[in-house]
Amino acid sequence: MKIRLVNTPTGFVPETDDDYEVKRKMKVGKVYEATIKEVRNPKFLRLYFSLINIAWEYLTEQQQAFFYNNKESFRKTLEVAAGHFELVYSRSRNEWLEMPKSIAFDAITEQEFSDLFERVKTTLYQQFIPDINKEEFEKELKWY
Repeated sequence: MKIRLVNTPTGFVPETDDDYEVKRKMKVGKVYEATIKEVRNPKFLRLYFSLINIAWEYLTEQQQAFFYNNKESFRKTLEVAAGHFELVYSRSRNEWLEMPKSIAFDAITEQEFSDLFERVKTTLYQQFIPDINKEEFEKELKWY
């Protein structure tokens, strides 16, 4: 079970309605163990996925078909192309493969994620959708 909390002068309180529901189900007086860590900016993560979604819409049907009409495959390919990968050896193919690193909150710092965001945008503009109007794309992204 995960719950996100905000530290206030009177103690920790649930961040969202969903977090409140998790807390509400906990029995009063029962002892719970928690690991406290600061989370990355969830709004920035949503902006990142908006970037991916908007870029996906800019792809032609043929380009989308290349990714088997799978937006997640497109995202992972973008991340690898932007340099966010680790090498993994495939015994069946007898070669090293570039696998995207995790972008989970506990796997990457806010600064690393910010750098990735900018590298992915650059990769998009240079390799995947080079003929688009960047200002129009950025305006569309700001709506999210």
